Order: sequence, then structure tokens, then C-alpha cells
Amino acid sequence: MLSAVILARDEEDRIAACLRAVAFADEVLVLDSGSADATVAIAEGCGARVIRTDWPGYVAQKNRALAEARGDWILSVDADEVVDISLATSITTVTRAGAPPAAYALTRREVWLGHALRGGHWRPRPHVRLVHRDLVARGHARWTGEDPHDRLTTHGERPTRLAGALVHTPYRDLGEHLRTIDRYTALQARDAGVVIASAHALWHLTSGYLLRGGWRDGTPGLTVALLGSLHAFLKWSRKVFDPSTRSST
Repeated sequence: MLSAVILARDEEDRIAACLRAVAFADEVLVLDSGSADATVAIAEGCGARVIRTDWPGYVAQKNRALAEARGDWILSVDADEVVDISLATSITTVTRAGAPPAAYALTRREVWLGHALRGGHWRPRPHVRLVHRDLVARGHARWTGEDPHDRLTTHGERPTRLAGALVHTPYRDLGEHLRTIDRYTALQARDAGVVIASAHALWHLTSGYLLRGGWRDGTPGLTVALLGSLHAFLKWSRKVFDPSTRSST
């Protein structure tokens, strides 16, 4: 049995596409953390089991989803991701074949404002998203990392990459991208000076645009690299300039 688990909040404009793409799963579980729109109604209309819950953070919520899933196999997908047909076939083949407990990595392809990116920090990369429940029960598969950058970590298991793609469209428009940078850098703020922040920003731009081929994506690649550089600068500097990000001692 395969469970597909999705986290959601105010995703009425894209939750249906996400759910339709995982309709091959035996169970579709949505953890909704307080949507004020039609997300819950749409998810239930698509046949998903919906759990209304609080928001403890990205890592904690995704581990909660692993615990709530009923299937022998658990596929973790975000509401802004869509499993393509090739990947759906790969997942179905593995989970229906009686394969032993294992972990699988899915290739995530990034789409930024309608542009599929090939290079830079947004180049296609594997992400562990499909694990057997036995690994979770033994503590060999769990979500780790610092919010908002979580990752499904496997201990003692070498994930196998599946054919196909997980198509990720994180931003609806440029305004949402900028608002996300503001929100994420508030979570990630660290003590740092302008010189250190500038150095990190420059390295992010150089490594993503030049060394990792972001230039191949033309203007979208340059724009994404510049926004990533801005993100790096704010993450390292805003605690100096924004008292609201300072933790109390």
C-alpha cells in the first residue's frame, strides 16, 4: 500500500493539480495547517483524507505526516509539486513489485515563473521522497534540517534514483518570491556583519550563475541567481539591522 502525503495551507489554486498527479496512490493524506480558503474542500473533493492540524514547523510537520500515513510506502510531496507521468510509473512499479524496504530519490525539476531551469542552484537534483515504513519505524528515515530547509534523511540506506521528475513550481509571481525571501531570512537570520554577508552573497551568485551553469537559462537564470544572492545577503545580515529577528537571552 502506498500513501502520498502533502502539507498544505491556502493552496486552493494548485492543490488539485498536486492531488491529481498522485491519484495512483492507495491513500492520499493532506495535513492542512489552518487554510482560510477552499484548500480543505478541494482536497476532500479529490478523495484525500484531510487532517487539520497546527503548524509546528516544516521539519516537525513532515515527520508528523510520516507518522500519520497508513501505507507500507510513503511518498512525500509538497503542494507546489507535481509528479509527472514517468515518475508515477516508476513509483508504482517499485511499490507494487514487493521490493524490500528501501529509500528512493526523485529528481526535482524547478520551474520559475514558467521557465524550466537547467543550471545554477536550481538545477535538477535528487531528493529523497519515497521511503518504506520499516525505515521510519526503525529511525532510519526521518525529516531533519533547519526550517525552512528540510530534507528526508536516511541512515544506513543508499537511496536509488527513480526515472521521471517531480516538477516544482514554488512561486506564482515575482512578488511571492520576494515575500518568501523576507519570510525565510527572518527564520534563518544569524549574527553577521555586512562584509561577511556580502561575501556570502557574492559566492552564492558566482557559484550558482557561473560555476553551476545558471547562465545557460538566460535572463531567468540570471534573475534567479540575483534573487538567491539577495536571499544569502539578507540571511546573514538582517539580524544586525532588524531587532525583531534577535532571540532573547
